[in-house]
Amino acid sequence: DVYLGAPVATPLDPRHRLVTTKYNPARTWTAENSVGIGGAYLCIYGMEGPGGYQFVGRTTQVWSPWQQRGAFEPGSPWLLRFFDRISWYPVDADELLELRADITSGRFVPRIEEGTFSLAAYQSFLAEHAEPIADFRARQQAAFSAERDAWEAAGEFARAAETSAPAVPTAEVAVPPGGRLIEAEFAASVWQLNVEPGDEVAAGQPLLALEAMKMESRVHAPTDGVVAEILARPGDQVEAGTALLVLAPPAR
Repeated sequence: DVYLGAPVATPLDPRHRLVTTKYNPARTWTAENSVGIGGAYLCIYGMEGPGGYQFVGRTTQVWSPWQQRGAFEPGSPWLLRFFDRISWYPVDADELLELRADITSGRFVPRIEEGTFSLAAYQSFLAEHAEPIADFRARQQAAFSAERDAWEAAGEFARAAETSAPAVPTAEVAVPPGGRLIEAEFAASVWQLNVEPGDEVAAGQPLLALEAMKMESRVHAPTDGVVAEILARPGDQVEAGTALLVLAPPAR
C-alpha cells in the first residue's frame, strides 16, 4: 500500500515484469482508478491527484472512503490487502463504466478466492524456468542499454546539463553585515518566487517555493529584512546548500 489503498504490485513471473521510468516532472493530475507502472512496480491510483507512473490501463475502485458495500468490508475503505494476488481481464470502455457504478453501489463484487502462497512452490517455479527467465532479463537489459545509447546519441544528456543552471558558490555571494544568506535545504526545483529585490519582508513571510517529489515546500524569511539579491529563478535545479536569496537587515 502506498496511500489510499493503492497497491504496489509486481508480477510473480519475472518474465512479465515491465520496467520503465516515471514521469519527470510528474503529472499535476491523474484520473482516479488509473493503472500505471513506475520502475518495476504497478500501482492503482485510489483517487485523482498528481502522479508519475506510466499508464498501462484503467480499472475499478480500490478505495471507497464514504461508504463500504459489496466487496468493501464495513470500516475498511481499502479493497486490497497485503499479499493479495491480482488477476486481470479485459473489458471495453462502456463495460468498465458500468462496473465502476456497480461496485460503488455494491451490485458488483470482484471474484475473490482464498488461497495460500507457497514460497517453496514459487522457488521451484523459478528454478524450473530459470533459463527462459535469464534469457528474458538479458534481452531486457540489452534493450535498456540500447535505449540509453540512443538518448545519448540524440544529445538528451547534454541538453539536460545545458539547461541546469550552475549553482552560485556560497563563497562568492556578498552578504551585507547583519544580513542572512538563504540556502536550499534539499535537492529540488525552484517552483515560485514570492518576492522581488528591494521588498521588505517580515520573519516567517514566504520568500520562494521549492518543489521535490510532487511536494511544494515554502522557504520562509528567518528574520525581518530587505531582499537584497535573488540568486535563483523558477525552473532552476538546486542542491542542498545552494544559495537562493540574500536578505539584508531591515532599514532603520
